[in-house]
Amino acid sequence: MLVVWQFVIVPKYWPYKPPQPSAHTVTNGVVQGTLTNGSNVHQQLEQAPQTAASMTHPGSQLEITAETPEQLLVVSNENARYTFTSYGGGLKLVELLAYPETIPSWRNKKAQAGGLASLNTYTPSPTLAVLDGSAVQGDGVFTLMRTATGIRAEKTLTNGLTIVKDFSPTTNFLVNASVWLENHSTQSLSLPEQEWTVGTATPMNPDDRGTPYIGMMWSDGDKMSDTAGATYFSSRGIACMPRTPPAEYRLSQTNIAWAAVHNQYFALAVVPHDSPTGVVMRKVDLPRPVGEEFPMYSSNGYTAALVYPAITLSTNQIVQRQFALYIGPKEYKTLARVATELNNNLDAIMNFGRILGFFSKALLLTMNFLHAAISVPYGWVIVLITVLLRAVFWPLTAAGTRSMKRMQALQPQVKAIQEKYKDDPVKAQKKQMELWKENKVNPMGGCLPALIQMPVFIGFYTMIRTAIELRGAHFLWVTDLSKPDTLFLVPGINFPFNLLPLLMVGVMVWQAHLTPPSPGMDPGQQKMMRYMPALFLVFLYNYSSGMALYMFVSTLLGIIQTKLTKTQPAPAATPALTSPPKKKK
Repeated sequence: MLVVWQFVIVPKYWPYKPPQPSAHTVTNGVVQGTLTNGSNVHQQLEQAPQTAASMTHPGSQLEITAETPEQLLVVSNENARYTFTSYGGGLKLVELLAYPETIPSWRNKKAQAGGLASLNTYTPSPTLAVLDGSAVQGDGVFTLMRTATGIRAEKTLTNGLTIVKDFSPTTNFLVNASVWLENHSTQSLSLPEQEWTVGTATPMNPDDRGTPYIGMMWSDGDKMSDTAGATYFSSRGIACMPRTPPAEYRLSQTNIAWAAVHNQYFALAVVPHDSPTGVVMRKVDLPRPVGEEFPMYSSNGYTAALVYPAITLSTNQIVQRQFALYIGPKEYKTLARVATELNNNLDAIMNFGRILGFFSKALLLTMNFLHAAISVPYGWVIVLITVLLRAVFWPLTAAGTRSMKRMQALQPQVKAIQEKYKDDPVKAQKKQMELWKENKVNPMGGCLPALIQMPVFIGFYTMIRTAIELRGAHFLWVTDLSKPDTLFLVPGINFPFNLLPLLMVGVMVWQAHLTPPSPGMDPGQQKMMRYMPALFLVFLYNYSSGMALYMFVSTLLGIIQTKLTKTQPAPAATPALTSPPKKKK
């Protein structure tokens, strides 16, 4: 019932999906219609420039009040293609040249990887647009020009304020940006609190996982906070009770080192040289794809901005603000280099976690090292890592299995002690502990191996969810290790048939039947525990097939280890200490 609810009922009936247009239309400046890659959107906007008067973008205060067509300038380097817009004078779209937008999947295995992975797609305002009132926006239209290192956007408002922005793309997916606010009037100029746009997080394509991965991150230089947009703006509260979602997420804090919008594998981060006074995030409605819809697709994006305080500029005063923009993949090595270069913790975008992040990082580095060292596909690297982990934990697991065998051998004597001292539970427990100590049995021996391996399991789970190296990686019938290995849809209900999770749960149930039951456990509980692995089907059925592969291989190796350990004879049990020895006179 849980599986049917989660993967059939919810995607089909929640949330309500209104009828969709069949072609791209422009309404109030927002592109609506078929979801395509950033390149196609960019081309259509160039071919049909917008000239709507008093055009307001939902979710922000960007207003275009002039009858001036949008000007777009494109700059490219070895990393990306950057599209700048005169509307707001900022970075409108970034297309990553080395990363495809779509990966061939079960729906079309013969398809080629298409388009380019893009960031800031469907953004209501470009990156580093200065928002909040006519005092800092005017009519919203800048003049763009090329420079020796990039693009300059410039605008002079009627109140005497001049805004100049320089953007210079560099290496490691970085763009250096400088913004000058200049007062050319003959009197002091008061500017209200401003929002400086970071960007907009959107799914990469209809197959992209939306709900748990899209949102905003920010850091104070030490700790990173991740606000999932779908959770924060959800209309469902505790126990799915309806709630009124907030209009925005707003945080007032003066030590913000950076803020980023992100999806599962890519991020756009703005690193200010001077600290703003807060961050804000809002929900943005996205066009839905026409035709067949993938259940995991999110119809929402989330735009974020840095908040700067109100300031007063005296005559001819200039205020300069500098930024570093990281616009690229969540690739740990690249982020670590950038974090070192910028002297901050930008690599926390990987979101490994503070407690068990060490294991995630170590597993990712090991996976990449083995892939480079032996030049095999990532699927076989996961298999090899699983074998190595099982080998490391072999002595501990074998000791735990032997301990459980000893406990089973002592069970008749334990029952005899319990029967003899049934009126004195404290003494029965003491005698039982003496029996286990005499036979070198640790009552926690069977649980200890599982507890020690749990951090590795959680680390693997966390690592795989953002390991861009697995995006598009093939293994046997799996076309993408970062997504479920769906072979087909079950006719009638369109339920995806994922083979690896079924194999995983099958071997886990097998292992549960082979594992010796804990002494003293109720037979009904023993039977229930054997089928508890089926719960993993609910949690991992639509998760990355790389995780299902790890769990399948690990459990299979555990079965082999259990069989090998069982072939070893159990040590003879020492007779029970039923009564204390008599003292000699």
